[in-house]
Amino acid sequence: MKKRPQNRVIRFLLENSAFLIVGAAVGLVWANVDHKSYEFIKETPAFYINHVPVSLHFLINDLAMAFFFLLAGKEIREAMLPRGALSNVRTAALPIMATLGGMAGPAIIYFTGTLLFNAPELTRGWAIPMATDIAFSYLIARMIFPQIGGKTHPAIVFLLLLAIADDAGGLIVLASFYPQEVHNLLPFLHGINPLLVFVIGIAAAIAFALVLWKKLKITNFWPYLIVPGVVSWLAFHEGGIHPALALVPLAWCMPHEHSDVGIWAVGESEGQDTLNRMEHWWKSPVELILGLFGFVNAGVAFSALGLGTWLVFFGLLFGKPIGIILFTKIGQSFGLRLPRGMNTADLIVVGIAAGIGFTVALFVSVVAFPAGVLQDSVKMGALFSFVVAPITITAAWILGVRRRALQNSTKK
Repeated sequence: MKKRPQNRVIRFLLENSAFLIVGAAVGLVWANVDHKSYEFIKETPAFYINHVPVSLHFLINDLAMAFFFLLAGKEIREAMLPRGALSNVRTAALPIMATLGGMAGPAIIYFTGTLLFNAPELTRGWAIPMATDIAFSYLIARMIFPQIGGKTHPAIVFLLLLAIADDAGGLIVLASFYPQEVHNLLPFLHGINPLLVFVIGIAAAIAFALVLWKKLKITNFWPYLIVPGVVSWLAFHEGGIHPALALVPLAWCMPHEHSDVGIWAVGESEGQDTLNRMEHWWKSPVELILGLFGFVNAGVAFSALGLGTWLVFFGLLFGKPIGIILFTKIGQSFGLRLPRGMNTADLIVVGIAAGIGFTVALFVSVVAFPAGVLQDSVKMGALFSFVVAPITITAAWILGVRRRALQNSTKK
């Protein structure tokens, strides 16, 4: 039975993060045409919980985005399983080294810029350009690097390893360096130490999830989301840690495969374990969530261009590739090797592609700064990171990476 044309269009949009791009474009245009109505829709509370305003912005950034980070946590968890991309220390060592460089380089450029231009008010945004948007960077890499003998080009595998490790590092940075102001949804927790609330709440959520898994043998993912998931979200929110990260621990609690065939490998999406069934169900809804995320976060006035814009943009454009290449070369000097079939030219292209930081960079911008001029300026830098895509394609053409890969494949 043939798929209907409209179904193919929807599938293409979902698989290529088009909803995120469209949502961001709509928000950007709307904010510059009628900023007041845009802010009204985004920020006007629909209702209150214990005097905490619940607006569209809150529902998307604090609640719905938890499912996006849950899927990111799922990829990290599976990458650590036997046969997973991060399970073998020798295989993962060089991409992890590259990840450290890719996080350090942008942060150093950003922080140095705040010192050179005497802008201490921007210092808090040092983590914004550290992010790599795994979906968009993968999409660009897939356009550049051909399959070799029917197999994925090793440069794409290296980029995915790097991006997964980058996601893990980003989650740690968000949880560790960006505590949130506590607004208690639960009135009886008022006055109790937020750290204590967090520790007890997350311990209860994980313990409950493990009891469901091991004792009651529940394999449906919904009980994990409805009971320990809600407890974990409340623990993060009431504990002063961004609640969008709250579902990540569940990736370690749900029943899962005993090994990993590899991200985007043939058969990877066919797993029937609880963790994979959860991903299958949420994958398309999360793309729609990202569209709304783009809408509520990308609405920045063009007049918001400022120092923060260029610190974020240049951190991603230059800090990412310089850090990745430098730390990879340091790793190679200690005997670590690039994947077979990947060379320095490929590494340069991968480093540039990793500078697309759109989704997570926007998210960190909102977490790092309160709404206002500073937040808008760094958001603009995150939006500008889309420019890295054509730069990556141009660099690949100049370096001849695709042509060389195709020539090498015909010789074999």
